[in-house]
Amino acid sequence: MEIRAATEDDVEAAAAIAAVVAEEGTIGAQPPVDVAARAAGLRTLIDGDGRGGVWVLRDGERVVGVTTALERISGVLSIGMMLLPDARGRGGGRGLLDAVLEHARTTGAHKVDLEVWPDNGRAIALYAGAGFTVEGLRDRHYRRHDGSLRSSLIMARRVVDSS
Repeated sequence: MEIRAATEDDVEAAAAIAAVVAEEGTIGAQPPVDVAARAAGLRTLIDGDGRGGVWVLRDGERVVGVTTALERISGVLSIGMMLLPDARGRGGGRGLLDAVLEHARTTGAHKVDLEVWPDNGRAIALYAGAGFTVEGLRDRHYRRHDGSLRSSLIMARRVVDSS
């Protein structure tokens, strides 16, 4: 498997991953996913001038995972990550996470954060293993299409110690 910065050639396949993973209910996106709009957002991140970026996990010619980083707060990269089910458990998620952390270091970001559903134990274990800690809980914060409310954990890791 190969991890690299995404290019225009990766955008459609990377955006389509959201449609697959949204069906599982493990990410914020809900079906039906507007793949064209997601692809446009990825293009904006790839072409942007800021600290943000997009990385893909490729298995041969196939894009099987994607991570995005967006600087919403100066010096803090907020990330999202999705892997196709058949690509999980093979180290690709950790590789994508490491790529973002290295990017954060080289671009001068001081922190990386993310949100994860509290029942997504596999993702929480991945993030904790990479040094992320829980900083908070968004209690019943996200309304789903069915009317239910979901909570999310806020996890973060400092990239440089600027205490």
